[in-house]
Amino acid sequence: MDRMYRVLSFWTGIFTVMFYVGGMNVLALLFLAQTGFFLLLGYLRLSERMYMYIFGAYLTIFFVGFTYYTTFHFVPGTGH
Repeated sequence: MDRMYRVLSFWTGIFTVMFYVGGMNVLALLFLAQTGFFLLLGYLRLSERMYMYIFGAYLTIFFVGFTYYTTFHFVPGTGH
């Protein structure tokens, strides 16, 4: 299970580079923080149950934040 967190770290690192190259610096910093978080968890050698609890908490926080953003901050139909 710890290898999957290292895989998540790799992919969030790829997204960090792509967001930075695309000029989306805030998202690049957000994904850089997630990369560090996943990399740290990948080397902690926790039990599989603990990894599942952490991932469930991570998904819960993400969905609450995403729902809050899309409900109260996102303005539909605006683009460049």
